[in-house]
Amino acid sequence: MLNHKYVIPFKNLQIKDVPTVGGKNASLGEMYSKLTKKGINIPDGFATTAEAYFYFLEHAGIKDDIRRILKGLNTHNVTDLAKRGRDVRQTILKGAFPKDLASEIAAAYRHLSKEYKIKNVDVAVRSSATAEDLPDASFAGQQETFLNIRGELDLQIAVKKCIASLFTNRAISYRVDKKFDHFNIALSVGVQKMVRSDLASSGVMFTIDTESGFKNAVLINSIYGLGENIVQGKVSPDEFYYFKPTKALISKKIGPKHLKMIYSNNHNNPVKDVAVAKADQEKPSITDKEAKTLAEWGVEIEKHYNKPMDIEWAKDGRDNKLYIVQARPETVQSQRDYNIIEEYSLPKKSEIIAVGKSVGNKIGAGAARVILDVKDISTFKKGEVLVTDMTDPDWEPIMKIASAIVTDRGGRTCHAAIVSRELGIPCVVGTGTGSSRLKTGDKITVSCAEGEAGNIYAGILKFSIKTTNIKNLQRPKTKVMMNIGAPDIAFSSSFIPNDGIGLAREEFIVANYIKAHPQALSDFDNLKKGKKLSAKEIKIIEEITVGYKDKKQFYIDQLSQGIAIIAASVFPKDVIVRLSDFKTDEYRNLVGGHLFEPVEDNPLIGWRGASRYYHKNFIKIFEMECEALRITRDVMGLHNIKIMIPFVRNIAELEKVIKIMAANGLKRGKNGLELYMMVEVPTNVIIADQYAKLVDGFSIGTNDLTMMTLGVDRNSALVAHAYDERNDAVKNLVSYVIHVAKETKTKIGICGQAPSDYPEFAQFLVEQGIDSISLTPDTVIKTTVAILETEKKLNKNNYAQRK
Repeated sequence: MLNHKYVIPFKNLQIKDVPTVGGKNASLGEMYSKLTKKGINIPDGFATTAEAYFYFLEHAGIKDDIRRILKGLNTHNVTDLAKRGRDVRQTILKGAFPKDLASEIAAAYRHLSKEYKIKNVDVAVRSSATAEDLPDASFAGQQETFLNIRGELDLQIAVKKCIASLFTNRAISYRVDKKFDHFNIALSVGVQKMVRSDLASSGVMFTIDTESGFKNAVLINSIYGLGENIVQGKVSPDEFYYFKPTKALISKKIGPKHLKMIYSNNHNNPVKDVAVAKADQEKPSITDKEAKTLAEWGVEIEKHYNKPMDIEWAKDGRDNKLYIVQARPETVQSQRDYNIIEEYSLPKKSEIIAVGKSVGNKIGAGAARVILDVKDISTFKKGEVLVTDMTDPDWEPIMKIASAIVTDRGGRTCHAAIVSRELGIPCVVGTGTGSSRLKTGDKITVSCAEGEAGNIYAGILKFSIKTTNIKNLQRPKTKVMMNIGAPDIAFSSSFIPNDGIGLAREEFIVANYIKAHPQALSDFDNLKKGKKLSAKEIKIIEEITVGYKDKKQFYIDQLSQGIAIIAASVFPKDVIVRLSDFKTDEYRNLVGGHLFEPVEDNPLIGWRGASRYYHKNFIKIFEMECEALRITRDVMGLHNIKIMIPFVRNIAELEKVIKIMAANGLKRGKNGLELYMMVEVPTNVIIADQYAKLVDGFSIGTNDLTMMTLGVDRNSALVAHAYDERNDAVKNLVSYVIHVAKETKTKIGICGQAPSDYPEFAQFLVEQGIDSISLTPDTVIKTTVAILETEKKLNKNNYAQRK
């Protein structure tokens, strides 16, 4: 295809051409010319130039008309904004299109049709503003996209509509906010061969975690059909996480995907939404292999641009190939100052009205304003909480003045999520029922500070914001690690200065992600057939295990993926994973648990920890747990995982557990596997030298050690006054076991609550020479400061003694 004055083919474009064809089209040209040779598939196409845009305005004689319409505009008056925006677009659409420009576009289109050997090839027509996708200003979604456009006349109409969309209400408002001159920005139109994802799937991919800014993960969202539904938030997608250092998928979640956008035969509406069959909703829309391929392409694209990227992809249902259809710099997390740590918290909570997926980690409160149609946005007032079904770019003028946003539909990469991140506004998406359960005027608090779950609370609750600058925080000699149980806070917690994770609890994963008793899952078919489970229990298990015929595999997958997210968050630093330590009452609370768990008077000193793993009624479940851990280490490559055995009562049971683990692929020393043991029963201290022969490390659990030493049931309010980790008897045991660990060259740390609650206890541990202290994330910084002070004093004393 010959170069023309107003049209440039992708193969002749590079990223330096942003002033000519905008960020989107320059990026497409850059990838087409540089990355196709590396095996990344990019559909071909062409772009109109900025010169073509200005030529059209001059030829049509409408530039002064547009300037007059916009003069004196107040973008905060959404009614006025809507009227003026509409007038500008109508002015553009009525403008005469230059014949020579139309001729060049038609010639380029014919060439593209010839290349793909399709008469009137189907194309996507997208806008690309010349100030778009700059590192500090994302114009993504501000202009329109037109899909399945065929024929020269329809293409010319779509190009004109694209030009008019430079003046959508949201684009006008956005430019005013960013202080861009409307007439210093041009619009290039990209025309690209459509990928027939209407016959397969499509989605978006970020080479950085969108919520935390964690840079070692690639997030992939996937749906059936054309990709517009994922951006608009109509569909909750499948979600994959790929871990860059080990080149492995570490998490997969299946979204409902109830709708898909496909081609339509209607000339005026070339695409339409149709329902997805129930069986297909319950399947992933791409395979694990395809997700890995996409992630590897994402890493390659990120490497090429040398920055985190926001990428759109599609799978063609005819040739079954994957394609990258767009890539732009990620403009939110990549611009964050990671030396500043903000912690939002709710000291007191109230009734939860609705739950969805949290976007960001902030909290907002105000009166709810339920708006279900964009025509009603003029009723919205600054500081209210926007509650709606879903948003699209037309809602942006009011989104920026909201204290929080709540939507019924959408995933973490939908429009509402993307915009709220950029605006720094708390947003909860995918609540399902938020707009029906909340009423305009309701006082509510929207919390995204509690992990993956975004909670909407009744009433306006007081919340606190703690800001810390960690830029000059020194590292102590004593390792300061973190206690993490929830995978959904792992990535965000990784930015807290740490030496790894000293306690990764499995219980949170089982209780919140798996929810059912592992034996109820393992024996599900027989229990269902024998009617041992209630109809309600069967329904719950079938809902939480969507896509899994083998419920046992569901347990293994969910446990391995939850552990993997935690281990990946601080890789390659140590992560000590404690084997499941549910008590019988806690196991009974899981779905189906009542069938397998005895009722004990004091579960805290009952059937728990190591004693379960070799028991005839539990050994098969423990083998499932071992398989989950083997997968995280050997398949996902997370060899930074160490395994810790809790509540060991004697040497014999420790030996039994070690033997079972080895038989299930977790042999001490294999692939560097280290075994740790919790020190929480006095016998663990008294004969610590014997235990040291069987493990690589100890971790002191002060909660149970205090309970066992003082004879206090830590769940009993009646004797709570007698429970104190700072009691001399407890401290003597702690001091002694640290001494034995040093003599036997066994690693020794602590993961109990005491050093998190009492900085002076942490100082005592440092004085005793402990190797590591593991703390709850919210206490890491203040305790690190206390440890540094203690180490400084100890060094001074040592120096004085030497003198």
